[in-house]
Amino acid sequence: MDDELEAIRKKKLLELQQQQMGSQAALEEASKKKFDEQKKTVLRQILTTEARERLGRIKIARPDVAENIENQLIMFAQSGQLKNKINDEQLRELLSKIIPKKRDIKIKRRGF
Repeated sequence: MDDELEAIRKKKLLELQQQQMGSQAALEEASKKKFDEQKKTVLRQILTTEARERLGRIKIARPDVAENIENQLIMFAQSGQLKNKINDEQLRELLSKIIPKKRDIKIKRRGF
């Protein structure tokens, strides 16, 4: 009888722990989703349509670079350094500063 009771208690405790972990994961996911929505809203306010499209393409090709640029743009906006919306040309200038230039590799062939 005591063994059965102990087994039921352990089972119930395990279920409660799993339920609590599931609810924590759901809360984390909801807060991440809310943060992403706020980020999109701020970016919509500070970027022109063309600049947003370029940033979207960059996000597909290089997600880490796009994340870095988004964070910098949001910091500029929050600190009041942006007077106007950032257009495509300004975004390209920012990208050229962040992304290192590719080295040009030349292969010379020797004649035998």
